[in-house]
Amino acid sequence: MAITHAKPGEIIDITPYGSLLATTKTTTLFKTERIEVIRIVMAVGKEFPEHKAPGEIIVQCLEGQIAFTASGKTETLEAGQMIYLESEEPHAIRCIEAASFLVTIISNR
Repeated sequence: MAITHAKPGEIIDITPYGSLLATTKTTTLFKTERIEVIRIVMAVGKEFPEHKAPGEIIVQCLEGQIAFTASGKTETLEAGQMIYLESEEPHAIRCIEAASFLVTIISNR
């Protein structure tokens, strides 16, 4: 089954999931040659160990709380906050409170 991504000009709903958060899965909202936007859903305690993205990234918390570690420090991101990193910057994420957040990757390839 093919994954359906949004098409150019199509409205994408990023409203917080609220009570549906626990039963919702991570999804790629759209992907082009240079940009990918993923809505990640994480449960409390889940982690993404340190890794690098193949381009600049923007992480925007939509709901809940995540601990975002990069450049030797850990910041807590809450709903309505965002952070960005340069390409290939090592980073890790740990979920403090069930959360959904957008990750935008701007490829340098």
